[in-house]
Amino acid sequence: MARLALRIVPNARRTEVVGMHGGAIKIKIQSPATDGKANAALLEFLAEELDIPARCVRIVSGEKSRDKLIECDELDAEAARERLVKDGH
Repeated sequence: MARLALRIVPNARRTEVVGMHGGAIKIKIQSPATDGKANAALLEFLAEELDIPARCVRIVSGEKSRDKLIECDELDAEAARERLVKDGH
């Protein structure tokens, strides 16, 4: 199981991984940070990018914060990080 620190930027032009922000992976999310829309979009995006079922990705802490800790089943942290941070971001 992987645990990853994320820095989220809601209301972006498009949903994408930007690169690293300190020790966290910085991700822009197109959805607004209201009514859990950005969190739902984040989990869907992560499942797609990591190529794992959506039920295997969850927010462990930071539900109402830009700084989040997520867990993904089926991958270790290194493999998950490599899949998200491509092309030397």
